[in-house]
Amino acid sequence: MTNRTAENAFLLLGFSDVRELQLLHFVVFLGIFLVALAGNLLVIITVTLSHHLHTPMYFFLMNLSILDLGSISVTVPKSMVNSLLNTRTISYTGCVAQVFLFIFFTGVDFAFLTIMAYDRYVAICQPLHYERVMNGRACVQMAAGAWISGVLHSVLHTGNMFALTFCGNNTVDQFYCEIPQLLKLACSDSYLTEIGVIVFDVCLFLSCFLLIIVSYTQIFTTVLRIPTEQGRHKAFSTCFPHLIVVSLFICPGVFAYVKPTSISTTGLDLVVAVLYSVVPPVMNPIIYSMRNKEIKDALRKLTG
Repeated sequence: MTNRTAENAFLLLGFSDVRELQLLHFVVFLGIFLVALAGNLLVIITVTLSHHLHTPMYFFLMNLSILDLGSISVTVPKSMVNSLLNTRTISYTGCVAQVFLFIFFTGVDFAFLTIMAYDRYVAICQPLHYERVMNGRACVQMAAGAWISGVLHSVLHTGNMFALTFCGNNTVDQFYCEIPQLLKLACSDSYLTEIGVIVFDVCLFLSCFLLIIVSYTQIFTTVLRIPTEQGRHKAFSTCFPHLIVVSLFICPGVFAYVKPTSISTTGLDLVVAVLYSVVPPVMNPIIYSMRNKEIKDALRKLTG
């Protein structure tokens, strides 16, 4: 069988065949995209311009906002354009780019979430060693390691994915090129290699998630020993937003890749994909801004 998909490109999932609903989808996704764009840019600008926020925690938060901007820009605009132009096509090259960039941004995103959990652990459980452990050089090295590992991780996935032969049906049952949906179109036995990589990734992500949970168990144990209510409140206010962000990101993402095929339906797949690819970039700046007094104070100063 010939690799016909490489010639004919892919067809993405359309939210509806009704023109009015297509336009509604465009408007809704446009609103979501603008909220994510404004929120994350606001965090980046606030941290950059407010010198008292030049600390490890806000340095990592700024990187997280950059990654959120990148991840939502990979998937949502193409879906918006397809709805506006009443088409479903994405080129083969465009699909490769989507897979590479989305895996890159989400992989680095989770690396930073893990680093941020470690940062909070050191700050609360070992405050006397914080300046030594989380110095500027260490923060830059951790950030660089996260970005570089993301590139390697994405190259591995994308190379494995598009080394496969796609033939026959070229319809991707998702609003962007998602790996589990692309694997359904493969007609060569080498897809088992990519499945092996996915299993390894899921185990790695769950291990990092376990490390985050252990870190926060230690943090909460330490916080409960703080004698003053104000001290406990301050510690919790910096931890809860991070836990919410981690849950929004990891739970739907892992479910999308490990759920049994017996419960896999187009509607469920679509909802899960929106939950882990669209919702976190929108909610992260809102969560961090609403729960963080320092960011709110810096925003008030910047806006006069």
